Amino acid sequence: MTRTVYVNGEYLPEGEATVSIFDRGFLMADAVYEVTSVLGGKLIDFDGHAVRLERSLKELDMQAPCSKEELLEIHRKLVELNGIEEGMIYLQVTRGSDGDRDFVFPSEDTKPTLVLFTQNKPGLANAPAAQEGIKVISIEDIRWGRRDIKTVQLLYPSMGKMMAKKAGADDAWMVEDGYVTEGTSNNAYFVKDGKIVTRPLSNDILHGITRKAVLRMAEEAQMEIEERLFTIEEAKDADEAFVTSASAFVMPVVEIDGATVGDGVPGRIAKRLREIYLDESMKAAI
Repeated sequence: MTRTVYVNGEYLPEGEATVSIFDRGFLMADAVYEVTSVLGGKLIDFDGHAVRLERSLKELDMQAPCSKEELLEIHRKLVELNGIEEGMIYLQVTRGSDGDRDFVFPSEDTKPTLVLFTQNKPGLANAPAAQEGIKVISIEDIRWGRRDIKTVQLLYPSMGKMMAKKAGADDAWMVEDGYVTEGTSNNAYFVKDGKIVTRPLSNDILHGITRKAVLRMAEEAQMEIEERLFTIEEAKDADEAFVTSASAFVMPVVEIDGATVGDGVPGRIAKRLREIYLDESMKAAI
């Protein structure tokens, strides 16, 4: 089945979708994106992703391509057209194209480019990895300083994924000045003596939508949370560890740099948070 995608106001077969070779997203990575999960044919935490998109655009002085209400309608239409029960919707906004390449931003009347497409992922909520846990390695964090803006500058995170793959692991946690920042596509946590530890929000990490929801739910469940800098060695010595993201939800980590975390199986707190998150998110899905 050929996917139907959305490009600048049109719903098209994916093979007919095109953007200009002069688009700044292609030439300069001058673009931002969001990924919203779909469970039961409904959108998970759409409002959170829409708010973060608005913030990313504002931080880059990029105009919004349409209203939040219009974005919601596009998301729902793509879910319907592609018959998505479980999967994801990828959204990208670029600064557009004025017909040539230049480091200077195009004129203000240049329309942004808006692209959305679906990814069908049956079994997303019951991923086998969540039952087994994942393995991560640590790598140096050499990304630019504004990681709080969800840009498409994903070359180094992609390289990090490949470093992990070559090492026989599933993902990488990035380290800067001796402290863990985040995973290549997720926020990182460990649990020690019942306390959940994660890095505080700043320009150094992405302000994860799933992170925000999970920490709120953990607090409501009267779990202890500490937001502070932490090292790889602390995480290795933890009782359990996990990551959060829009597509992985809450994913247990059972090994870091070859060292077994806790008992080497998904921990009690990570499993409980995944259950709570999926349950509450599906109730609130739109």
